[in-house]
Amino acid sequence: MKKMIALLLAAMMVLGLAACGQKEAAPAASDSDLAYVQEKGTLIVGITDFAPMDYQENGEWVGFDADMAKAFAESLGVECQFVEINWDTKIMELDSKNLDCVWNGMTLTSEVTSAMECSNAYCNNAQVIVVPADVADQYADAESCKDLTFAVEAGSAGEAAVIDLGYNYVSVTDQASALMEVASGTSDAAVIDLLMAGAMIGEGTSYANLTHTAELTTEEYGVGFRKGSDLAAALNEFLSAAYADGSLRACAETYGVQDALIAQ
Repeated sequence: MKKMIALLLAAMMVLGLAACGQKEAAPAASDSDLAYVQEKGTLIVGITDFAPMDYQENGEWVGFDADMAKAFAESLGVECQFVEINWDTKIMELDSKNLDCVWNGMTLTSEVTSAMECSNAYCNNAQVIVVPADVADQYADAESCKDLTFAVEAGSAGEAAVIDLGYNYVSVTDQASALMEVASGTSDAAVIDLLMAGAMIGEGTSYANLTHTAELTTEEYGVGFRKGSDLAAALNEFLSAAYADGSLRACAETYGVQDALIAQ
C-alpha cells in the first residue's frame, strides 16, 4: 500500500513539474516585434527606389519615408537598415523576417491591411496616368487611354488600377522603371503615384518631356509590419508625437509633400 501511495505521489510530482514547464514556456517577450528589433539592434526597412519617399543621394537612402524611418529607429535605440526589395514579394519578406517593416509610400489596399499590421495613414496619394507631354491633350481621361499599353510596378496600386480598368500592361520592377519605359517609347504610358509624379516628371526633372493627366484612384499611405506586430502601435505613437512637435511637417517640407500629410 505504501509503495502504491509513493508511486502516486511521484506521478503527481511529474505532472506538476510538466505543468510548471508549460507555464514557463509561454513566450510573452519573444512575441514582441518591438523587443525583437531592440534585441538585435536593427530595424530592417523594405523599400524601392521611389522619389520623393525613398531614393539614393551620394550613396545614402534619403526621402520623406527614409528620413522618418531613421528617426523612428533612433527613437527605439536601434540602427535603421534599408533593403531594396521586389515590391511584389513584400508580404513574404516580412513574414520570413527578412524585413521588419515596409515603409515606401505603401498604399493601404485591402490586400495589404489583411496581410500586414499597418500603421495609421500618414499621407494622401492618387494613382495617375503618365504620358509624353506632347500627346497629353489626347489622353485627358481614363476612357481616352483604354487602347494604350501601360508600364506599371508589379504588385503596386498602379497595377491594380490598370487591371480593374482592363488596360493592356506590362509589369516592371519599380515605378522608376515604369517612367523609363514611357520615356524610351517602349510603353505608351505608365501609372504611378501622384507624389512620385510631382517629384520625378515635368519641367526641371530628368523626365521634362513627360506629364501626368487623369487620376485613376485616390488612396492613403501607411507602413506595414508583420501581422500582429506591436511595432505598428509604437510607430503610431511616434508619428503622433512627430506631428504634434512639427518635425513630421518639417521633414515633409524638405521633400515637397507637406500638402499630402494626414493629421495624426
